[in-house]
Amino acid sequence: MRPVDLAREHSLSAQAVRNYEEAGALPVAARSAAGHRRYTERHARALRAFLALRRAIGHAPALEIMRAVGREDLDAALTGVDRAHDRLLRDRATLAVVEQAIGELEMHREGRLGRGTRVLGIGELAGRLGVSPATLRHWEAEGLISAVREQGSGHRRYPPQQAYDAELVHLLRRGGHRLADIRIVLGQMHGLGEPTSLRAALDVSRDRITARGLALLEASAELSSHLRAEQAGPLAWGGD
Repeated sequence: MRPVDLAREHSLSAQAVRNYEEAGALPVAARSAAGHRRYTERHARALRAFLALRRAIGHAPALEIMRAVGREDLDAALTGVDRAHDRLLRDRATLAVVEQAIGELEMHREGRLGRGTRVLGIGELAGRLGVSPATLRHWEAEGLISAVREQGSGHRRYPPQQAYDAELVHLLRRGGHRLADIRIVLGQMHGLGEPTSLRAALDVSRDRITARGLALLEASAELSSHLRAEQAGPLAWGGD
């Protein structure tokens, strides 16, 4: 097969196929007497696997996996797939934490803090949360909450948004979540608005994670098919 023959199946240019070969995503092609590349079904399988991986996990990780296959390092290739599954699992876990946080916030929305308009001192905020002022200072040092310093005295003051963040941190800590996880949750929730907006954003995130999971399943199937064929013959990619 010529480069254009491989490219046609995927609506690619012939140059793209040549570029993928040079990058290590495909086996090295044999050359004709005139120097033209000669591709085989082996290259077609590798291209299907690479493109499926790229759709699922991105160009660089997909290329890393195919290069590992090319140098006969099956452990490294499978480790790359494991990393992709691990990232997907961590994203699902983060989504679950955010969903739990939103549910807790909705239940506590009219509770001790709510979305009040008063600026609170550190002692008042700590008292309402049932924690010590030292705990609030620790959360601030960890970058989870922030405080406004009063001019002159330097005392910490917490406007409504900062008090709301402190309530969220407290709820998540009470639920057993780690500070690192809470930092991720806060980063995702800031700027998204009310819980109804957050839930809409979560629906979009959930759909994206589902799509990534399905794409990873398809990519794993293509890679598995290619590996089985490779293991049935020479695994080295120096030619057929």
